Amino acid sequence: MKKYILHCILSILVLFPLYVWLNGSLSRRWSPEVSLSDNSEPRNLTILLWHWNAERARAISQNMCWERFNIPHCKVMMQDAMYMKADVVVFLNLELAKGRMKLPLDLPRPPGQRWAWFSVQSANNNGNPLGEYGGVFNLTVSYRRDADVSIPYGGFVPREFGDPVDDIPMKKTDLVCWVVSHYKDSFRRSQVYKELSAVIPVKVYGHWSNNPLAPNDLLPTISRCYFYLAFENSISKDYITEKLWINSYQSGAVPVVLGPPVEDYEAVAPPHSFIHVDEFASVKELGEYLQELAGDAKRYGEYLQWKRDWKVQPTINKEWRLCQICLRYPRFPPHKVYTDLAAWVKAT
Repeated sequence: MKKYILHCILSILVLFPLYVWLNGSLSRRWSPEVSLSDNSEPRNLTILLWHWNAERARAISQNMCWERFNIPHCKVMMQDAMYMKADVVVFLNLELAKGRMKLPLDLPRPPGQRWAWFSVQSANNNGNPLGEYGGVFNLTVSYRRDADVSIPYGGFVPREFGDPVDDIPMKKTDLVCWVVSHYKDSFRRSQVYKELSAVIPVKVYGHWSNNPLAPNDLLPTISRCYFYLAFENSISKDYITEKLWINSYQSGAVPVVLGPPVEDYEAVAPPHSFIHVDEFASVKELGEYLQELAGDAKRYGEYLQWKRDWKVQPTINKEWRLCQICLRYPRFPPHKVYTDLAAWVKAT
């Protein structure tokens, strides 16, 4: 009995410091509030969208972050009258570049207010005025992994126990297919397509080929192809769009990718789930590899094995992207300013 009591006392002495540490850590656990002080009441963050047009603002509401994504203490506003009370003012670069929006440089800037530069365009399509914005913005909201608020076009989440595994369509009718509407001979993807189609057949859909697909037909059509050309229109750091996340991964075709370096794809995609053009000495060699792979069911199937453990999570929803600002807010550096925004955008 004495040994038992002594054992209990020793256990308490050993475990009590661990309990205190854990209790303190959990009580200080990060939450999306402006102040993390234990003595302050949480308050709402106010995100102001500066002069977003009606089309872009559709489906945006003040309480959407809580109602749709369970993100608390986050208000998204569009009224200019909220400017002096806004914690973050979001400026859409596309509107700035086209001259449809101007920065309110004539207005006083409230202490602590942050201005956010928002863009999901590739570096080459962000327009020329970036050089004028030195010392203006505190935050970047972009698909880039090194942005203050990273909003990629998609990602993966592990399958939970009981999640149904996506069907892996193995009955294919076409070797390679491509959906393209914006075609220019100067694009690298156009040059690769020309060389590849000289080696193997490529089925082309979209307005450029006068063979458009209705939205409901897109994925079923691509699913009948062994490979899909997930070719980006610009080669920019981390610029990996729905061509990979939706057109390829959700259809069940193996993506052949052309865009940023292979390392950028490896950082976000499951291993052995894509084929990068740059991994081959020539386009002819790539074409021969695709033809060989399509004839080997075992090796081809290995490119689809990731579906057993992972599921795709596209994030092209603009409402979700905006609400991420509130989630990241406590991590923002207090005095950050982009002195050369153009250099950051064009970084490789």
